[in-house]
Amino acid sequence: MSQENQDYGLSPRKEIKQIAAPPVEYKPPRPKAYQPRIGLIGTGGISELHLKAYRACGYDVVALASRTRAKAEARRDAFYPDADAYDDPNRILDRDDIDVVDVTPHPNDRLPILYASLKAGKHVLSQKPFVLDLDDGEALVRLAQEKGVKLAVNQNGRWAPHFSYLRSAVASSLIGDVTTLDLVLHWDQTWIQGNREFEKIHHLVLFDFAVHWFDIAQCIMAGRQPQRVFAVAMHFDQQLFGPPALASAIIEYPGAQVRMAFNAHTRLGEEDVTTVVGTQGTLRTRGSGLNDQPAMSVYLPDGQVVVPLEGCWFESGFQGSMGELLCAIEENRQPYHSAANNLKSLELCFAALASADSGQPVKVGTVRSYSN
Repeated sequence: MSQENQDYGLSPRKEIKQIAAPPVEYKPPRPKAYQPRIGLIGTGGISELHLKAYRACGYDVVALASRTRAKAEARRDAFYPDADAYDDPNRILDRDDIDVVDVTPHPNDRLPILYASLKAGKHVLSQKPFVLDLDDGEALVRLAQEKGVKLAVNQNGRWAPHFSYLRSAVASSLIGDVTTLDLVLHWDQTWIQGNREFEKIHHLVLFDFAVHWFDIAQCIMAGRQPQRVFAVAMHFDQQLFGPPALASAIIEYPGAQVRMAFNAHTRLGEEDVTTVVGTQGTLRTRGSGLNDQPAMSVYLPDGQVVVPLEGCWFESGFQGSMGELLCAIEENRQPYHSAANNLKSLELCFAALASADSGQPVKVGTVRSYSN
Protein backbone atom coordinates (compact mmCIF):
# COMPACT_ATOMS: atom_id res chain seq x y z
CA MET A 1 0.00 0.00 0.00
CA SER A 2 1.36 3.41 -0.94
CA GLN A 3 2.12 6.02 1.73
CA GLU A 4 -0.67 8.16 0.29
CA ASN A 5 -3.20 5.34 0.77
CA GLN A 6 -1.89 4.59 4.28
CA ASP A 7 -2.55 8.21 5.27
CA TYR A 8 -6.01 8.34 3.67
CA GLY A 9 -8.52 9.96 6.01
CA LEU A 10 -5.87 11.10 8.48
CA SER A 11 -4.90 14.67 9.27
CA PRO A 12 -1.78 15.82 7.45
CA ARG A 13 1.39 15.38 9.47
CA LYS A 14 2.62 18.64 10.95
CA GLU A 15 5.96 19.61 12.40
CA ILE A 16 5.65 20.10 16.16
CA LYS A 17 7.34 23.35 17.16
CA GLN A 18 7.65 24.40 20.78
CA ILE A 19 6.91 28.05 21.51
CA ALA A 20 7.08 30.27 24.58
CA ALA A 21 4.07 30.40 26.86
CA PRO A 22 1.76 33.28 25.90
CA PRO A 23 1.15 35.93 28.58
CA VAL A 24 -2.17 35.01 30.22
CA GLU A 25 -3.16 36.34 33.65
CA TYR A 26 -5.16 33.76 35.57
CA LYS A 27 -4.29 34.07 39.26
CA PRO A 28 -6.91 35.25 41.76
CA PRO A 29 -7.15 39.04 42.22
CA ARG A 30 -6.34 40.80 45.49
CA PRO A 31 -7.34 44.31 46.62
CA LYS A 32 -4.47 46.79 46.84
CA ALA A 33 -5.33 48.30 50.21
CA TYR A 34 -9.00 47.64 51.02
CA GLN A 35 -9.28 45.41 54.10
CA PRO A 36 -12.89 45.43 55.34
CA ARG A 37 -14.30 43.48 58.23
CA ILE A 38 -16.20 40.45 56.94
CA GLY A 39 -19.10 38.51 58.42
CA LEU A 40 -19.85 34.90 57.46
CA ILE A 41 -23.49 33.79 57.60
CA GLY A 42 -23.94 30.02 57.47
CA THR A 43 -21.29 27.61 58.73
CA GLY A 44 -22.16 24.42 56.86
CA GLY A 45 -19.66 22.16 55.11
CA ILE A 46 -18.72 24.60 52.32
CA SER A 47 -17.82 27.33 54.83
CA GLU A 48 -14.59 25.51 55.68
CA LEU A 49 -13.27 26.17 52.17
CA HIS A 50 -14.32 29.83 52.38
CA LEU A 51 -12.53 30.33 55.69
CA LYS A 52 -9.37 28.51 54.59
CA ALA A 53 -9.16 30.80 51.56
CA TYR A 54 -9.83 33.97 53.55
CA ARG A 55 -7.28 33.10 56.20
CA ALA A 56 -4.66 32.40 53.52
CA CYS A 57 -5.33 35.83 52.00
CA GLY A 58 -5.28 37.61 55.35
CA TYR A 59 -8.91 38.74 55.07
CA ASP A 60 -10.46 39.93 58.32
CA VAL A 61 -13.42 37.73 59.31
CA VAL A 62 -14.76 39.16 62.56
CA ALA A 63 -18.10 37.37 63.00
CA LEU A 64 -19.79 34.08 62.11
CA ALA A 65 -23.46 33.15 62.42
CA SER A 66 -25.29 29.82 62.23
CA ARG A 67 -28.72 28.62 63.33
CA THR A 68 -26.76 26.32 65.62
CA ARG A 69 -24.38 28.51 67.57
CA ALA A 70 -22.09 25.59 68.37
CA LYS A 71 -21.35 25.20 64.66
CA ALA A 72 -20.45 28.87 64.36
CA GLU A 73 -18.21 28.55 67.42
CA ALA A 74 -16.48 25.49 65.98
CA ARG A 75 -15.67 27.26 62.73
CA ARG A 76 -14.55 30.34 64.62
CA ASP A 77 -12.25 28.35 66.87
CA ALA A 78 -10.70 26.56 63.88
CA PHE A 79 -10.02 29.63 61.75
CA TYR A 80 -10.65 33.00 63.44
CA PRO A 81 -10.46 32.52 67.24
CA ASP A 82 -10.95 36.23 67.94
CA ALA A 83 -14.19 36.48 65.92
CA ASP A 84 -17.66 36.60 67.45
CA ALA A 85 -20.11 33.72 67.02
CA TYR A 86 -23.89 34.16 66.83
CA ASP A 87 -27.02 32.07 66.28
CA ASP A 88 -28.81 34.99 64.57
CA PRO A 89 -27.56 36.54 61.29
CA ASN A 90 -29.12 39.85 62.27
CA ARG A 91 -26.44 40.21 64.94
CA ILE A 92 -23.96 40.50 62.05
CA LEU A 93 -26.20 42.74 59.92
CA ASP A 94 -26.72 45.14 62.83
CA ARG A 95 -22.99 45.76 63.22
CA ASP A 96 -21.79 49.01 61.65
CA ASP A 97 -18.19 47.80 61.65
CA ILE A 98 -18.92 44.97 59.17
CA ASP A 99 -19.00 46.05 55.51
CA VAL A 100 -19.02 42.71 53.67
CA VAL A 101 -21.03 39.55 54.31
CA ASP A 102 -20.58 36.09 52.82
CA VAL A 103 -23.95 34.29 52.78
CA THR A 104 -23.62 30.53 52.36
CA PRO A 105 -26.92 28.67 53.15
CA HIS A 106 -28.93 26.78 50.50
CA PRO A 107 -31.06 28.89 48.09
CA ASN A 108 -34.42 28.85 49.91
CA ASP A 109 -32.86 29.65 53.28
CA ARG A 110 -30.48 32.17 51.73
CA LEU A 111 -32.99 34.36 49.91
CA PRO A 112 -34.39 36.28 52.93
CA ILE A 113 -30.86 36.71 54.30
CA LEU A 114 -29.76 38.26 50.99
CA TYR A 115 -32.62 40.76 51.10
CA ALA A 116 -31.86 41.61 54.73
CA SER A 117 -28.13 41.98 54.04
CA LEU A 118 -28.67 44.41 51.17
CA LYS A 119 -31.23 46.41 53.13
CA ALA A 120 -28.64 46.69 55.91
CA GLY A 121 -26.26 48.29 53.41
CA LYS A 122 -23.76 45.42 53.25
CA HIS A 123 -21.77 44.34 50.23
CA VAL A 124 -22.72 40.71 49.63
CA LEU A 125 -21.12 37.54 48.31
CA SER A 126 -23.91 35.00 47.75
CA GLN A 127 -23.36 31.27 47.54
CA LYS A 128 -24.37 29.56 44.30
CA PRO A 129 -26.83 28.67 42.82
CA PHE A 130 -27.76 32.35 43.31
CA VAL A 131 -31.57 32.07 43.12
CA LEU A 132 -34.26 29.62 42.06
CA ASP A 133 -36.29 32.32 40.28
CA LEU A 134 -34.88 34.97 37.96
CA ASP A 135 -37.48 37.45 39.22
CA ASP A 136 -35.94 37.17 42.70
CA GLY A 137 -32.48 37.61 41.23
CA GLU A 138 -33.47 40.73 39.31
CA ALA A 139 -35.15 42.17 42.41
CA LEU A 140 -31.96 41.62 44.42
CA VAL A 141 -29.89 43.29 41.70
CA ARG A 142 -32.19 46.34 41.78
CA LEU A 143 -32.03 46.48 45.57
CA ALA A 144 -28.23 46.39 45.53
CA GLN A 145 -28.22 49.26 43.03
CA GLU A 146 -30.64 51.28 45.17
CA LYS A 147 -28.48 50.75 48.25
CA GLY A 148 -25.24 51.50 46.40
CA VAL A 149 -23.63 48.19 47.36
CA LYS A 150 -22.04 45.35 45.41
CA LEU A 151 -23.76 41.98 45.01
CA ALA A 152 -21.64 39.10 43.71
CA VAL A 153 -22.18 35.34 43.37
CA ASN A 154 -19.66 32.81 44.59
CA GLN A 155 -19.12 31.17 41.20
CA ASN A 156 -15.66 30.27 42.43
CA GLY A 157 -14.96 28.09 39.39
CA ARG A 158 -14.20 31.27 37.46
CA TRP A 159 -10.90 31.43 39.38
CA ALA A 160 -10.05 27.74 39.29
CA PRO A 161 -6.64 28.01 37.56
CA HIS A 162 -7.61 26.11 34.40
CA PHE A 163 -10.95 27.87 33.93
CA SER A 164 -9.43 31.25 34.74
CA TYR A 165 -6.69 30.66 32.15
CA LEU A 166 -9.25 29.58 29.53
CA ARG A 167 -11.57 32.56 29.96
CA SER A 168 -8.66 35.04 30.07
CA ALA A 169 -7.04 33.54 26.98
CA VAL A 170 -10.32 33.54 25.04
CA ALA A 171 -11.12 37.10 26.12
CA SER A 172 -7.72 38.23 24.77
CA SER A 173 -8.50 36.56 21.38
CA LEU A 174 -5.54 34.21 21.76
CA ILE A 175 -7.31 31.45 19.78
CA GLY A 176 -9.63 33.64 17.68
CA ASP A 177 -13.39 33.00 17.74
CA VAL A 178 -14.51 29.95 19.71
CA THR A 179 -16.26 27.29 17.62
CA THR A 180 -16.58 24.53 20.23
CA LEU A 181 -16.26 24.20 23.98
CA ASP A 182 -16.25 20.63 25.29
CA LEU A 183 -16.47 19.85 29.01
CA VAL A 184 -16.25 16.13 29.86
CA LEU A 185 -16.24 15.01 33.49
CA HIS A 186 -16.02 11.56 35.01
CA TRP A 187 -15.89 11.83 38.82
CA ASP A 188 -17.02 10.00 41.93
CA GLN A 189 -19.82 11.71 43.85
CA THR A 190 -21.04 8.57 45.58
CA TRP A 191 -20.09 10.19 48.90
CA ILE A 192 -23.58 11.76 48.91
CA GLN A 193 -25.19 8.33 49.45
CA GLY A 194 -27.44 8.67 52.49
CA ASN A 195 -27.06 12.47 52.69
CA ARG A 196 -30.68 13.63 52.79
CA GLU A 197 -29.85 17.24 51.86
CA PHE A 198 -28.15 16.23 48.61
CA GLU A 199 -30.20 13.14 47.75
CA LYS A 200 -33.40 15.20 47.66
CA ILE A 201 -31.98 17.37 44.83
CA HIS A 202 -33.26 15.59 41.71
CA HIS A 203 -30.98 17.50 39.32
CA LEU A 204 -27.98 17.26 41.60
CA VAL A 205 -25.66 16.99 38.59
CA LEU A 206 -27.22 19.46 36.16
CA PHE A 207 -28.16 22.04 38.78
CA ASP A 208 -26.24 22.01 42.06
CA PHE A 209 -23.02 20.79 40.39
CA ALA A 210 -23.14 21.83 36.74
CA VAL A 211 -24.18 25.40 37.47
CA HIS A 212 -20.39 25.98 37.60
CA TRP A 213 -20.06 24.62 34.06
CA PHE A 214 -22.98 26.64 32.69
CA ASP A 215 -21.33 29.65 34.30
CA ILE A 216 -17.95 28.90 32.70
CA ALA A 217 -19.66 28.38 29.34
CA GLN A 218 -21.30 31.78 29.70
CA CYS A 219 -17.92 33.36 30.51
CA ILE A 220 -16.06 31.75 27.62
CA MET A 221 -18.87 32.52 25.16
CA ALA A 222 -19.31 36.08 26.48
CA GLY A 223 -20.83 38.47 23.95
CA ARG A 224 -22.52 35.68 21.99
CA GLN A 225 -26.21 34.93 22.37
CA PRO A 226 -27.11 31.31 23.19
CA GLN A 227 -30.05 29.99 21.20
CA ARG A 228 -31.24 26.61 22.53
CA VAL A 229 -30.22 23.97 25.05
CA PHE A 230 -30.86 20.24 24.78
CA ALA A 231 -30.11 18.25 27.94
CA VAL A 232 -30.54 14.72 29.26
CA ALA A 233 -30.35 13.35 32.81
CA MET A 234 -30.71 9.65 33.62
CA HIS A 235 -30.17 6.94 36.23
CA PHE A 236 -28.56 3.56 35.79
CA ASP A 237 -29.61 0.45 37.65
CA GLN A 238 -26.68 -0.01 40.01
CA GLN A 239 -26.00 3.59 41.05
CA LEU A 240 -25.66 4.21 44.78
CA PHE A 241 -27.57 7.48 45.19
CA GLY A 242 -31.00 8.76 44.21
CA PRO A 243 -30.49 11.67 41.77
CA PRO A 244 -29.58 10.92 38.12
CA ALA A 245 -25.85 10.25 37.94
CA LEU A 246 -25.51 10.66 34.16
CA ALA A 247 -26.20 13.93 32.33
CA SER A 248 -25.32 15.83 29.19
CA ALA A 249 -26.14 19.15 27.57
CA ILE A 250 -25.61 20.87 24.22
CA ILE A 251 -25.89 24.65 23.97
CA GLU A 252 -26.36 26.11 20.50
CA TYR A 253 -24.85 29.45 19.46
CA PRO A 254 -24.75 30.96 15.98
CA GLY A 255 -21.76 29.19 14.46
CA ALA A 256 -20.67 27.48 17.70
CA GLN A 257 -21.54 24.74 20.19
CA VAL A 258 -20.94 24.08 23.88
CA ARG A 259 -21.07 20.37 24.77
CA MET A 260 -21.09 18.94 28.29
CA ALA A 261 -20.99 15.32 29.46
CA PHE A 262 -21.13 14.24 33.12
CA ASN A 263 -20.81 10.91 34.93
CA ALA A 264 -20.97 11.47 38.69
CA HIS A 265 -20.57 7.76 39.44
CA THR A 266 -17.05 7.11 38.11
CA ARG A 267 -15.58 5.12 40.97
CA LEU A 268 -12.42 4.18 39.04
CA GLY A 269 -10.45 6.24 36.55
CA GLU A 270 -11.75 9.75 37.28
CA GLU A 271 -10.93 12.34 34.63
CA ASP A 272 -11.87 15.94 33.84
CA VAL A 273 -11.10 17.26 30.34
CA THR A 274 -11.91 20.69 28.89
CA THR A 275 -11.19 21.62 25.26
CA VAL A 276 -11.78 24.99 23.61
CA VAL A 277 -11.32 25.12 19.83
CA GLY A 278 -11.10 28.49 18.14
CA THR A 279 -10.50 29.71 14.62
CA GLN A 280 -6.84 30.41 15.48
CA GLY A 281 -5.95 27.76 18.00
CA THR A 282 -6.94 25.22 20.64
CA LEU A 283 -6.68 25.10 24.43
CA ARG A 284 -6.95 21.88 26.43
CA THR A 285 -6.64 20.97 30.09
CA ARG A 286 -6.79 17.47 31.51
CA GLY A 287 -6.58 16.10 35.03
CA SER A 288 -7.84 13.40 37.35
CA GLY A 289 -10.40 15.70 38.95
CA LEU A 290 -11.67 19.20 39.66
CA ASN A 291 -8.77 20.02 41.95
CA ASP A 292 -6.08 18.44 39.78
CA GLN A 293 -5.57 20.36 36.55
CA PRO A 294 -1.79 20.75 36.47
CA ALA A 295 -1.22 22.25 33.03
CA MET A 296 -2.74 23.95 30.01
CA SER A 297 -1.91 22.71 26.50
CA VAL A 298 -1.86 25.58 24.02
CA TYR A 299 -1.91 24.97 20.26
CA LEU A 300 -1.35 28.02 18.04
CA PRO A 301 -0.37 28.51 14.38
CA ASP A 302 3.26 29.15 15.42
CA GLY A 303 3.53 26.02 17.56
CA GLN A 304 2.47 24.54 20.86
CA VAL A 305 3.37 24.71 24.53
CA VAL A 306 2.34 23.09 27.80
CA VAL A 307 1.92 25.75 30.49
CA PRO A 308 2.16 24.59 34.13
CA LEU A 309 -0.66 26.01 36.24
CA GLU A 310 -0.22 27.22 39.80
CA GLY A 311 -2.87 26.68 42.44
CA CYS A 312 -6.02 24.56 42.52
CA TRP A 313 -9.78 25.13 42.43
CA PHE A 314 -10.47 24.76 46.16
CA GLU A 315 -7.72 27.29 46.89
CA SER A 316 -7.64 29.80 44.05
CA GLY A 317 -11.38 29.62 43.34
CA PHE A 318 -12.50 30.76 46.78
CA GLN A 319 -9.69 33.29 47.06
CA GLY A 320 -10.65 34.76 43.70
CA SER A 321 -14.36 35.00 44.40
CA MET A 322 -13.95 37.12 47.55
CA GLY A 323 -10.87 38.89 46.17
CA GLU A 324 -12.70 40.08 43.05
CA LEU A 325 -15.58 41.41 45.16
CA LEU A 326 -13.16 43.36 47.36
CA CYS A 327 -11.34 44.71 44.29
CA ALA A 328 -14.64 45.86 42.80
CA ILE A 329 -15.56 47.67 46.02
CA GLU A 330 -12.09 49.25 46.18
CA GLU A 331 -12.26 50.37 42.53
CA ASN A 332 -15.96 51.32 42.63
CA ARG A 333 -16.99 49.07 39.73
CA GLN A 334 -19.18 46.05 39.24
CA PRO A 335 -17.51 42.73 40.14
CA TYR A 336 -16.81 40.34 37.30
CA HIS A 337 -19.05 37.78 39.03
CA SER A 338 -21.85 40.25 39.69
CA ALA A 339 -25.35 38.92 40.32
CA ALA A 340 -26.55 40.59 37.11
CA ASN A 341 -23.91 38.72 35.13
CA ASN A 342 -24.65 35.44 36.88
CA LEU A 343 -28.32 35.59 35.88
CA LYS A 344 -27.17 34.86 32.32
CA SER A 345 -25.61 31.63 33.56
CA LEU A 346 -28.82 30.69 35.37
CA GLU A 347 -30.78 31.21 32.14
CA LEU A 348 -28.60 28.51 30.55
CA CYS A 349 -28.96 26.22 33.55
CA PHE A 350 -32.74 26.63 33.87
CA ALA A 351 -33.18 25.94 30.15
CA ALA A 352 -31.12 22.75 30.51
CA LEU A 353 -33.20 21.55 33.46
CA ALA A 354 -36.43 22.17 31.57
CA SER A 355 -35.04 20.33 28.55
CA ALA A 356 -33.98 17.34 30.65
CA ASP A 357 -37.47 17.17 32.14
CA SER A 358 -39.32 17.56 28.82
CA GLY A 359 -36.99 15.71 26.46
CA GLN A 360 -37.11 18.67 24.07
CA PRO A 361 -34.71 21.52 23.23
CA VAL A 362 -35.52 24.72 25.13
CA LYS A 363 -34.95 28.29 24.01
CA VAL A 364 -32.61 30.13 26.35
CA GLY A 365 -34.37 32.82 28.37
CA THR A 366 -37.84 31.27 28.25
CA VAL A 367 -37.49 29.44 31.59
CA ARG A 368 -37.56 31.82 34.54
CA SER A 369 -37.47 29.51 37.55
CA TYR A 370 -36.67 26.06 38.83
CA SER A 371 -38.42 24.05 41.52
CA ASN A 372 -36.54 20.95 42.62
